Amino acid sequence: MRDGPVVLRPIRVRDARALEQELIEGRSWLRPWEATNPHGPGRFDTRASIRNLLAHARSGHALPFLIEYEGQLAGQLNVSSITYGSLSSATIGYWVSQRFAGLGITPTAVALATDHCFEGLGLHRMEICIRPENGPSLRVVEKLGFRYEGLRRRYIHINNDWRDHFCFALVHEEVREGVLSRWRAGRVSPDAARVHDADLAAASRPLDIER
Repeated sequence: MRDGPVVLRPIRVRDARALEQELIEGRSWLRPWEATNPHGPGRFDTRASIRNLLAHARSGHALPFLIEYEGQLAGQLNVSSITYGSLSSATIGYWVSQRFAGLGITPTAVALATDHCFEGLGLHRMEICIRPENGPSLRVVEKLGFRYEGLRRRYIHINNDWRDHFCFALVHEEVREGVLSRWRAGRVSPDAARVHDADLAAASRPLDIER
């Protein structure tokens, strides 16, 4: 999939070395948003991670992509938790290297992936969950008009703790013209991704947990 200089292509095992180098060089940029194992630090193995992603792809539950910009590795995008039947939904996660930030690469890649899932796979709903502190990712859903759905407390283990996430989604009926086309045409509602004031306030406070 391509839009101008942005290409979204399937990940391959032979991408492991380049991907690992990108992750090492961007460690300080990416670490605050990386999923972690609550049962222990574990050792990250890029090649094993890619093989795991490809196994999920073969089972029909995931679509793992690399993002390229002008022929260079710029980041990664994974469509995961693909479910068909009465739910027909999936979730999207992504990262882009710091040196490519601000070029419109991420919203383009997310739009390409969402359009493919709606039109190519026949899915009905796409979801993106974002930490309240992750301003660049929040701007992605704002640009594309993903609709705010709510706050999920301590939802995903990120950077060694359970973190709150804001949830955003689109259903196919909302974007018949395509996510990418709607964004390029300037027809995105400016308020779709607006987070409710009560959720902003709640996310700024620790969850009261009984000890």
